[in-house]
Amino acid sequence: MSSAERKGDARERLLARLLDAFGEALPSPEVSLREIAARAETSHALLRYHFGSLPGVLAAMLKEQRSRDNEALFEAARQGTFDDFVVAIWRAYTRPEQLSRVRGFFHVVGLAAYSPGDFREFIDSLDDLTKMLASLAEREGLDTEEALTTATVTIAAIRGLLLQEVLAPQGHSRDAVALILRMRKGESVPRTPPGRLGMSE
Repeated sequence: MSSAERKGDARERLLARLLDAFGEALPSPEVSLREIAARAETSHALLRYHFGSLPGVLAAMLKEQRSRDNEALFEAARQGTFDDFVVAIWRAYTRPEQLSRVRGFFHVVGLAAYSPGDFREFIDSLDDLTKMLASLAEREGLDTEEALTTATVTIAAIRGLLLQEVLAPQGHSRDAVALILRMRKGESVPRTPPGRLGMSE
């Protein structure tokens, strides 16, 4: 086994230890590597060696947590429709225990926007749900390009609503998800009083 392979195996074992220690949650960006290491019963030097920094730890944990989530979501998608999958995604990421993960997601995305080269692996993992939605859209009759566009816009809308839930929850995002699905089908959209969906003007 090469040194690179050994390093990769050690990194995966350390990542598994972190996930076991934090479960579905994500460490706050305000804690230190030493605090995270203490909870995971490892050393901050090892965390720094394998992940580089606290943002590197958060990005690696998020990628793996999202991968695990997606396995369950993909299994459900095989039996459902495009709309079913959108609703499943929304329900999965709006559970109360997911709040630290959602906040952490937008924190890491913000850092990646400034330094994409440092977060390439995380960035490359972000289109998994889009690909699955596009596959479902094709299965329901859209051509490949239209299916991908529809899926991309839908995921972007979901992430925008999740950001709203973090910054200024109004309790109307469920209505907004239903609205997205109606608009996708070209159904008429009822006029909504200003503020009904909790959107800023």
